[in-house]
Amino acid sequence: MKKVIVIGCPGSGKSTFARALREKTGLPLYHLDMLYWNADRTTVEKSVFRARLAAIIEGDEWIIDGNYGSTMELRLAACDTVFFLDYPTDVCLDGVRARRGTPRSDMPWIETEEDAEFTEFIKSYNSESRPRVLELLEKYSDKTIHVFESREEAYAFLMKNVTVQ
Repeated sequence: MKKVIVIGCPGSGKSTFARALREKTGLPLYHLDMLYWNADRTTVEKSVFRARLAAIIEGDEWIIDGNYGSTMELRLAACDTVFFLDYPTDVCLDGVRARRGTPRSDMPWIETEEDAEFTEFIKSYNSESRPRVLELLEKYSDKTIHVFESREEAYAFLMKNVTVQ
């Protein structure tokens, strides 16, 4: 396990899981939101985002946290291990509510209020985005793929002796 992606619905705890995995493995961690967003809530040019991501993927070791469907296949092709946090919608909505108002290392600003469009994205994730994720995981089934259906499953995995192989 040297090139890892952590994916799942917003609010599933991808960044929290990725930070814990970094602590266990020592692998460098990159958050896609930090590559894409500016502190003023504007985005970088897509070419800048892709160049930043390409530079990371060229490295020998990394954990990349985030979804970004437009680059999902690129990351799947480059990784050796996938962690898919496949949680129920309510768990993800609760996760977003719980982090509101909290500074985070994976976002360049503090979320202070509900974003209706973001909430709708989360509510439709299982019907809109998840099928494509599952399709890509099947396509890249040669990778080591871990699918967790609850925070307890993910936590139990992290409590095992996870180290860089």
